Amino acid sequence: MQLLKNKFFIISAVVWLALLAFPLFVSSPFYFHLMILIFLYALLAGAWNILGGYTGQVSLGHAVFFGIGAYSSTLGLVNLGINPWLGMLAGGVIAVIISLIIGYPTFRLRGHYFVIATIALGEIVFVLFTNWEWAGGAVGKTLPFIEPGLKSFQFGPKAPYYYIALSLLTIQLAVTYWMQRSYLGYYFQAIREDQDAARSLGIDISHYKLVAMGFSAFFMAIGGSFYAQYVMYIDPESVLPMMLSIQVCLIAILGGVGTIAGPVIGAAIMIPLAEYSRALLGGSGSALDLVIYGLLIMIIAVAKPSGLMGLITGK
Repeated sequence: MQLLKNKFFIISAVVWLALLAFPLFVSSPFYFHLMILIFLYALLAGAWNILGGYTGQVSLGHAVFFGIGAYSSTLGLVNLGINPWLGMLAGGVIAVIISLIIGYPTFRLRGHYFVIATIALGEIVFVLFTNWEWAGGAVGKTLPFIEPGLKSFQFGPKAPYYYIALSLLTIQLAVTYWMQRSYLGYYFQAIREDQDAARSLGIDISHYKLVAMGFSAFFMAIGGSFYAQYVMYIDPESVLPMMLSIQVCLIAILGGVGTIAGPVIGAAIMIPLAEYSRALLGGSGSALDLVIYGLLIMIIAVAKPSGLMGLITGK
């Protein structure tokens, strides 16, 4: 086991150094865009994994927190003139507060009842933002073009976005690693395996579910803010769709829930697969890209329920 851990850290360090050097050898905007999407979705799947993977609370409404992050930084800049970096942090804090408010009553539900509650929550928030004129309504909001630079969170080339996305993912992975190695990780896993047994051992189930929810919501919101600054336009269809919640869930499951590297591996496979299949087949209008995309996910899920990390660890 120790040898496996050492190999994991060595491989991780080599991959991270290679990613740092990537912009020095690649100039194609498409590959920059692809890598940025991989980092972003790995961040989102890792955020979902904190709640869904470590505590076993499967949520299909996490797009709510992504949207909160996107709208917080965008509305802060457009309507209030707040720096987007401050808007990003504000979005994370707001997402945590809202996650605690909605988590307290919904965590009384178990299994598919909790899943249904998160779906309903996502649809309610989607409708609210669609009809909220101050937030742009169904039309959405376009970010103004201002002087490029780190302060304005706007850049001409894609390389700065690449490094920011990589940095955010690195922070999320570091926090997850700390969490997994601390008492929180043991409590989360105990809740996932058997809530009644965990309660009998003196673990405050509701409290630690809320802790996991808060961390998960924060990083989802951070990802939403980054997305808004990257594409420069948001609307309910782009930042609050249920499909986003499903997609980040599938990425984590494919890579391996309850693991640090699982969401990263899942994103590194699913995002290029989605982009290339959409480019090759999506233009036909027959949605063959979605069929192939879903079929491959089903095959991997049936063949290896523990995800791709199970192939590496042999579990």
